[in-house]
Amino acid sequence: MPLSATPIIRVFLIADLPIVQAGLAAILTATPHLTVVGQANWQELRELAIEVAAAEVMLVSAEISEATLNQVTPLLATEPTAPEMVWLMPTLQEIWIQEALKRGVLGLLPQDATSSEIVQAIETVAAGLVVLHPEVANLLLNPNSRLLVPATQMLTQREIEVLQMLAGGMANKTIAKQLQISEHTVKFHISSIFSKLNVSSRTEAVTIGLRQGLIVL
Repeated sequence: MPLSATPIIRVFLIADLPIVQAGLAAILTATPHLTVVGQANWQELRELAIEVAAAEVMLVSAEISEATLNQVTPLLATEPTAPEMVWLMPTLQEIWIQEALKRGVLGLLPQDATSSEIVQAIETVAAGLVVLHPEVANLLLNPNSRLLVPATQMLTQREIEVLQMLAGGMANKTIAKQLQISEHTVKFHISSIFSKLNVSSRTEAVTIGLRQGLIVL
């Protein structure tokens, strides 16, 4: 029986410098199951909303700032099939790592990440999972970091189980089936997790869970 082909992942590129766009496109096109469906600089981005919507992953190479986040996050929030995002950061700044996670960015890597790291990140976020490059993770796990240290209440064992499943990218229905509970109960647990960790998204909850050693990837 023949093996099934690896599903194609459609990627949209954003970078201001043409040489950076060309370099990233070369990395992606060298990988058979990745295809570039479009590329743009920041000025062209608004005109290419259709191409963005056709992608499963958006690969961004730029500093994270209020301006850049404001340009891309509306594109991710408007459609249920909006692409997941991998962001290559020239400099790792604590405040913008935190803000990117709040906005739903799933993949954060330094701009000098290797080709294989970029490809693996794209594959992972396409599956709905969080990817933090070791340099980013080390920054978050640094006990002197000012990031992600809200006062939290103790999670129950069942909430930790649910949080671990969120880290695995599971949907509510899948969690309910695996734990043999109702989807309503899953939603209750997730709401409780968000409240106790003082977060508003799954990505934030998973990041804090990792930082506090509640879960592992």
